[in-house]
Amino acid sequence: MIHIRFEQEKNRAAAYDNGTEVGECVFSPSGGAWIITHTYVAPSLGGMGIAAKLVDEVVRRADSSGIRIIPRCSYAKRHLQKN
Repeated sequence: MIHIRFEQEKNRAAAYDNGTEVGECVFSPSGGAWIITHTYVAPSLGGMGIAAKLVDEVVRRADSSGIRIIPRCSYAKRHLQKN
């Protein structure tokens, strides 16, 4: 089972499968905004919606803190435009 964990000290949300890291959505804090710079999911787990959950977790945490999101990562940009 995939577990999404927000790791603010590492500026990311990470996905774990039975304790093994299988994906991440990395952001860079910049003057009141979080810039999403990279989203990755292990190829063997592609198409399962994990990347979307990672981006959504970063966005949820930013929203709850009044922080603006700037998606520079192509996946995050597409995902946020769709949703």
